[in-house]
Amino acid sequence: MRAADADREVVADRLRVALGEGRLDLHEYDERVQRAYAARTYAELDALLTDLPPVAPPEHSALRPASAPAEPPVGRPTPVVHGHVGRWLAEVWLPYLKVVAIVVTIWGVTSLLSQELLYFWPGWVAGPWGAVLVLRTVGGLAGGEPRRQAIQRERRRERRRAKRERRRELHTNDPEDPKPET
Repeated sequence: MRAADADREVVADRLRVALGEGRLDLHEYDERVQRAYAARTYAELDALLTDLPPVAPPEHSALRPASAPAEPPVGRPTPVVHGHVGRWLAEVWLPYLKVVAIVVTIWGVTSLLSQELLYFWPGWVAGPWGAVLVLRTVGGLAGGEPRRQAIQRERRRERRRAKRERRRELHTNDPEDPKPET
């Protein structure tokens, strides 16, 4: 039978879970996800999951996650983070791009003013720093750094919001407050 887009999404989600559990490496995950979205039949989708164990809900699983996440505050849902990879990449690469643009501009202006093409010294700034950023990017994406930072950022935002609410509650319940309650 032919598979639907929703079926492909379910398989892609299962592959994402396997990547997070460490059952697949990044390269194999990428390859399988591409094959999942290109699959036309259920048989093609099933072949992508045959060597992976079925997903058990965490409360029924005998396995403990390698890094158990901190519990969210009671009564509040776990934060859902979207676009975290793009934001993380921007945080990593934008300072580099700004500095490289500045030094290349300085080199260009000095070359124009001297009326000759000067030695391209910005390569000494851009080259080593860029190589370090490539390694950091690959390592960070493989290690799930964007998601971790996004969750931490969301938790900090939630704590600040809760703190503001507590202050507001204390302020409205203060009997010595000269302002009448509305």
